[in-house]
Amino acid sequence: MNETKEKLPKVVIYTDGACRGNPGPGGWGALLICGEHKREIMGGERNTTNNRMELMAGIEALKRLKVKSDVELYTDSSYLKNGIQQWIRIWKSNHWRTAAKKPVKNRELWEELDYQASRHSIRWRWIKGHAGNFGNERADQLANKGLQQIL
Repeated sequence: MNETKEKLPKVVIYTDGACRGNPGPGGWGALLICGEHKREIMGGERNTTNNRMELMAGIEALKRLKVKSDVELYTDSSYLKNGIQQWIRIWKSNHWRTAAKKPVKNRELWEELDYQASRHSIRWRWIKGHAGNFGNERADQLANKGLQQIL
């Protein structure tokens, strides 16, 4: 039998969010690496939360991928990683309600992240923040640049 496996581009992504006050002005940043190519993206909002910025970093990074890709996404946010890998299935089955029957915060961002993630093959990786990992440190710098741009 001659099976043809889909050869997907391999992309490594590092994401981070930053906020001054919570809520307050915030920024998000991501470093995307595909072979020899690197792309840095960032943005921010005037009135937001750190969790929203963590989600925006993941969403915006995945939006930049124009074709289905084999992604390894690194985040220092347990909220992002646990939310997309575990909690979202429960939230959806509970009509976007938490276990306490309250509406899920940032639902519109979770729905967008879920959609963007469905377009790719993703391995979600948690990484300790501010521990000397180049990709994580760069994503943090980009998030802070995104924050500075809106101040």
